[in-house]
Amino acid sequence: MSEPGLRARQPKAIQNALAVLEAVAHAGPGITAQQLSVALGLPRATTYRLITLLVEDEYLVRLPDLRGFALGQKVAELAGVTAPAGPQPLAPLPRAVRAVLADVRSAVRAGVHLARYDEGGLRDLDVDPDFPLLDEAALRRDPDRSAIGRLHAARGQAPAHQTGAFAPGFGCLALPVLGEGGVLVAGLTLSAPAARIDAPGEALTVLRTAVARLEPLLG
Repeated sequence: MSEPGLRARQPKAIQNALAVLEAVAHAGPGITAQQLSVALGLPRATTYRLITLLVEDEYLVRLPDLRGFALGQKVAELAGVTAPAGPQPLAPLPRAVRAVLADVRSAVRAGVHLARYDEGGLRDLDVDPDFPLLDEAALRRDPDRSAIGRLHAARGQAPAHQTGAFAPGFGCLALPVLGEGGVLVAGLTLSAPAARIDAPGEALTVLRTAVARLEPLLG
């Protein structure tokens, strides 16, 4: 018997699509269609159809290296709609800061986030729209598990990192952005598979160059 086509009126198709999004959220950026098929116990053809539909509607994005997928902008927008009220939003970032972030994201092809430290704690200045935070709620509950939180707790001037704290096989690397007198004012974070965090290579050079450009803009 041939498999029926996927239609929005089919409850099972909707359940499977939500299961795909949940699996990508738990696994983090880079999970492949084959891995999703195995993890969810779905036929490969069904998994590919679901992924194609979710990518077309911007709930998933294909990574630039074509090796896997990540949650898309639509998921971030939904999370923003349902998020509880919090601190007042910050003013839009200056064009020069946005240009730095665009350059580094294009160069490293992974999640790049910018956060600021102030009296109220950690504030996101710019979350990579193509690679949303894996578990923002957990990050806020226990920030010291993250590289950006560890950087803040140590008040250090050396990079901080973590792997596996939020998703197996993934991690983040945070570099300090210093203001006048060497005071820690912000952190630039790379989110990527653990292998890239453990051995960042050229990405670390790109991040350090970006930090040098950001410090006079944010200090």
